[in-house]
Amino acid sequence: MVQSPPIDNLTISQKTEFDRDRFDQSVMPTYGRFPIAIERGEGCRLWDTEGKEYLDFVAGIATCTLGHAHPALIAAVSEQIKKLHHVSNLYYIPEQGQLAEWLVNNSCMDKVFFCNSGAEANEAAIKLVRKYAHTVLDKVEQPIILTAKASFHGRTLATVTATGQEKYQKGFTPLPTGFAYVPYNDITAVENAIADLDEGTLSRVVGIMIEPLQGEGGVRPGDLEYFLKLRKICDENNILLVFDEVQVGVGRSGKLWGYEKLGVEPDILTSAKGLAGGIPIGAMLCKDSCAAFEPGNHASTFGGNPFVCASALAVLQTIETEGILHNVQARGEQLRVRLRAIAKKYPSLFTEVRGWGLINGIELRADIDLTSINLVKAAMEEGLLLAPAGTKVLRFVPPLIVSTAEVDEAVNILERAIAKVA
Repeated sequence: MVQSPPIDNLTISQKTEFDRDRFDQSVMPTYGRFPIAIERGEGCRLWDTEGKEYLDFVAGIATCTLGHAHPALIAAVSEQIKKLHHVSNLYYIPEQGQLAEWLVNNSCMDKVFFCNSGAEANEAAIKLVRKYAHTVLDKVEQPIILTAKASFHGRTLATVTATGQEKYQKGFTPLPTGFAYVPYNDITAVENAIADLDEGTLSRVVGIMIEPLQGEGGVRPGDLEYFLKLRKICDENNILLVFDEVQVGVGRSGKLWGYEKLGVEPDILTSAKGLAGGIPIGAMLCKDSCAAFEPGNHASTFGGNPFVCASALAVLQTIETEGILHNVQARGEQLRVRLRAIAKKYPSLFTEVRGWGLINGIELRADIDLTSINLVKAAMEEGLLLAPAGTKVLRFVPPLIVSTAEVDEAVNILERAIAKVA
């Protein structure tokens, strides 16, 4: 077999020239893309088709847990693709069992359902809550799930309805029924909503789906007191508590799971993004007490196939054996200290810095014209990739392996970008 030469040894004429116009002719325009095309990556670095290097503090939007081209992930996917990549869930899949066992042993959960994405994991959680309401609770004909305003739970019809932001729902009516919204971190609003929505047993709140830290909603951590009271309310009213940990889970908070930051256990937990370090996988985990699914209730053709499970196991075992959670905690604190210094230096531009571990945001003042997109573009020109979290929050979600030097380099680049736009 003829081996392809390493990319570094290719001449410009050998590289495939990227044609943006041809791309746009064929690909559905569902994304507002920045005008660069990424060709390869290594560690926390990316290179575009023009050869420009970037420090990656987006990580596929909190997805590339081990960065790019990590040896552990390369070894796992290479070995598995040569062995077996896919079979149906009509059969037992050993790798799926190994991954489920690891997740159960390293969380407060008892059972796992595998799918392909965060939206699908949340969809499975929604179905499980409704199944529980219809089969375990007495005569709940119209189950209602509470979610938070400014939340984000996915793009399917059910999960976009669960998302408490109208901008994502516009143009997709009629939306499914059975959802209601409350402000985040406001326990009085939750109590009032339950009282208002419950009408005997026919219509009642049976689930609360919430992010321990709101990612797309502006990197807003949950208040400890709020979540403690939320757990108490759920226990007293036989309501299932669902944590959407699609973005904050798998080590990004500095703990393996976001619920560990709060000391509050949910009944159901969803995971995706960082679970296999960029290989598409989703998982819905639950406790035995609410594991109401039976054969035929839910399914996924690709969910939990040998390839994705081997990838996820490699990521999780690397987090476990290489002390990555300690790195997340240390680098996160380093980043927040540097960002707070920037906010103090530019009080006319920034209001506050917030976050956990390696999911952090710096918020722009509401009364200025500068937006997070302005800063993302300016940083990109300087060689740093960042992501917005709404129009006024700049988000920092680098790979969990990011180094001390790379954090300092990223903030130094950001300061140059700010100086230009300010």
